[in-house]
Amino acid sequence: MINKKCFNAKVMAVATLAVLCVGCASMKSQKPKLANISGTRVLVDSRYDAQPDAEATAFLKPYSAKVDSLMSPVVGQTARYMASKRPESELSNLLPDILIWASKRFNEKPDFAVYNVGGIRAAFAKGNITVGDVLDVAPFENKICFLTLSGDKVRELFTQIAARYGEGVSHAVKLEIGKDSTLVSATVNGEPIDVKKSYRIATLDYLAQGNDQMVAFKAKTDVVSPQNEENNVRFLIMDYFRAFAAKGQVVDSKVEGRIVVK
Repeated sequence: MINKKCFNAKVMAVATLAVLCVGCASMKSQKPKLANISGTRVLVDSRYDAQPDAEATAFLKPYSAKVDSLMSPVVGQTARYMASKRPESELSNLLPDILIWASKRFNEKPDFAVYNVGGIRAAFAKGNITVGDVLDVAPFENKICFLTLSGDKVRELFTQIAARYGEGVSHAVKLEIGKDSTLVSATVNGEPIDVKKSYRIATLDYLAQGNDQMVAFKAKTDVVSPQNEENNVRFLIMDYFRAFAAKGQVVDSKVEGRIVVK
């Protein structure tokens, strides 16, 4: 004889399992949807320096010592505080000048150099400059790159630089920009752009691809783009500082009217 209570319980269990299976199958056929997003700001300031977490500090200590040993060596000195801003600044002048300086090791003689302001991520304080300071200024894996543009493309490039209200250009370049960010005039080595001439340019491989809205670079020819790690711009900057230090000199750079807004 069948126990009705037991039978009913089994039926209910089977029915429940069936409902769950159907539900699961239905859920599998439907894509999950985001129901809600919430967040809040967490202020990270000096309070954490005043009361550091002892356990975290102890855990990080051996790693911090290693990082400090790599980042703390001094590579040279600066004569002044150098920051980067548009249309022209001490640091956005210095870095393209360093590209020109470094060109000789590649047997290149560029007419001018371009370094994007957006790629300069910190400033140099006055005085000693360490490996870590250079990494702060140039944290990306950008490498030096040489290319050729026709005169009309150089003028197009300068027009694009004017539209961005300035970028880092080497000493040979003089640009006048209107207040509406249009190019008024441009010279290289004191001469107007010759549309029939070709110009050799030192820049970053990142910019050579036409990034940061400098699309004119896409028309490049005769590209030389060394990809060895030592050709990373940060190492060229360090070498520049070391070369000055070896001669007992400090690195200096000034705003000199390379890009003027009128």
